[in-house]
Amino acid sequence: MKNIGIDVKYPEETCDDPHCPFHGKISVRGQIFEGVVVSDRAHRTVIVEREIIKYIPKYERYEKRRRKIIAHNPPCINAKVGDKVRIAECRPISKTKSFVVIEKIEEEK
Repeated sequence: MKNIGIDVKYPEETCDDPHCPFHGKISVRGQIFEGVVVSDRAHRTVIVEREIIKYIPKYERYEKRRRKIIAHNPPCINAKVGDKVRIAECRPISKTKSFVVIEKIEEEK
């Protein structure tokens, strides 16, 4: 398992996916986001929704905005709907995928 340069918990399973940042050849760079998986129906792909709070100076108030990001889901991580995940930017994997899931976040109860 290779070091991806980000302080994350490494997956316990192994995989042979070439687009896995831990077991494949893809490298991560750029932005890192957290969000919730809203769809996992496509093969090795998840749709992650993240909420952004933006300040509107004219009205002196905040508003919530949502963005959906399509990310590659390696088999060693295997995120499902409802999981909170951390995604990182990488080179374009396909026409719409430029992010890869690097960690499932377990929330403390």
